[in-house]
Amino acid sequence: MATATAAQPALPLEPSSYLALPEQCYARLAPTPVAAPSLLRLNQPLAAGLGLDAEALSAPEGVALLAGNALPPRSQPIALAYAGHQFGNWVPSLGDGRAILLGELRGLDGRSRDIQLKGSGPTPFSRMGDGRAALGPVIREYVVSEATHALGIPTTRALAVVTTGETVLRQWGPEPGAVLTRVAASHLRVGTFEYFYRRGDGDALQALADYAIRRHYPDLTEAPAPYAALLERVVERTAALIAAWMGVGFIHGVMNTDNTTLSGETLDYGPCAFMDDFHPDRVFSSVDIGGRYAYNQQPRIGHWNLAQFAECLLPLLAGDEEAAVERANAALDRYPAAFEQAYHRMLRAKLGLETERDGDVDLAHALLGEMARAGADFTLTFRRLSALGARPGDGDAALRAPFEDPSGLDAWLERYRERLAVEYRPEQERRRAMRASNPAVVPRNHHVEQVIRAAQEERDLAPLDSLLAAVTHPFEDTPDTPRWAEPPAPGEAVNVTFCGT
Repeated sequence: MATATAAQPALPLEPSSYLALPEQCYARLAPTPVAAPSLLRLNQPLAAGLGLDAEALSAPEGVALLAGNALPPRSQPIALAYAGHQFGNWVPSLGDGRAILLGELRGLDGRSRDIQLKGSGPTPFSRMGDGRAALGPVIREYVVSEATHALGIPTTRALAVVTTGETVLRQWGPEPGAVLTRVAASHLRVGTFEYFYRRGDGDALQALADYAIRRHYPDLTEAPAPYAALLERVVERTAALIAAWMGVGFIHGVMNTDNTTLSGETLDYGPCAFMDDFHPDRVFSSVDIGGRYAYNQQPRIGHWNLAQFAECLLPLLAGDEEAAVERANAALDRYPAAFEQAYHRMLRAKLGLETERDGDVDLAHALLGEMARAGADFTLTFRRLSALGARPGDGDAALRAPFEDPSGLDAWLERYRERLAVEYRPEQERRRAMRASNPAVVPRNHHVEQVIRAAQEERDLAPLDSLLAAVTHPFEDTPDTPRWAEPPAPGEAVNVTFCGT
């Protein structure tokens, strides 16, 4: 691991490559210092993968960097401009209202990543906000983003949480302030393109598209139609991402176009949630009054968001409008098949079906229907299905337990075992594969709230560490798993989540 010296600072960043874009793409400004920065948590595995010295980052000089009280030597901090459709409504100017991009860091894998401070003070895009972040939502993003990464789902990640020694006011009252250090492949969004397309800024739009290709899809640089190829690639990445969310019962909660990345990473963990009992139309977000971003609406909204991206690219796709629209529609038409393929592959893996046969998807949907009818827990049901034996009675009782009314499950089990009988894998191999597709533990809402309260009210970080140990090894049965695997008891469920802004 690198040692922090005068030649190797705790955060050896390069200036953001975003600075090569036209100046209207960002605003230059430094983070606003905080009163009393204190390191709450450093993500040591992530730091190691980035080639960073955890000891140097934990020292006062390193904490000052993570709080925004000092800048890395080569940093040229900026806040990014973007717009977006929020719950379907056009908002012409959003931008980084409480986040500042410090620069880029090349990890040990050779990939370059954005290093951003979230909660680092007001920017020109703050829209009357304070530019700060509260500790509770910061802890939520740290836990849930790390859990999402451990589940194998592309995501931004959290490098550190620093408390500020200051108080922020939110709708629920005063909260301790915090700054999150976020790591991302980039912060390019569909909303970034919308910002310039709606302003008629064709030069900035083309520069942005060229940058997106260089940054994320360099193999497309020499493609005959690079902008159409860019659209196709983002379509494929988005379809795969949403299918992966569906496979673990994840509900993003704010699938606005400004939270739809070009990299195919999950971005923004505000009112997100992992379902307990399964209902396909489940909503947790306090601001999603109409259920636009409900669990079962996520595939459709992904397609809708991509259509907004396709519209932005029309001036680049062809010389005349009719040809451009034809190319855009051809790329968008790839989405249903791409999503369906990823979604069906995920369902077969959760059922332990290595081969593909007619009726497999209907079999999976039949189980989901029984789960919804009987109020069965999503994560627990599939984890217990992983232990089910091929013979009747082997594991049936444990599987039936999460169902308030398991009467309809017996007929399904008969169908399922008939299907397993034509598989070729040995039973133990099937069970191992299913355990690798069906997590034992996810960050359930009531558990996340418990660790936040312990950290805020009692300064007790032991529950946070225990939950992190479990959710970052979600497919293993660790000593911490039993504590965090159980669904909420009556009265414990947290059915509403908030943005935190």
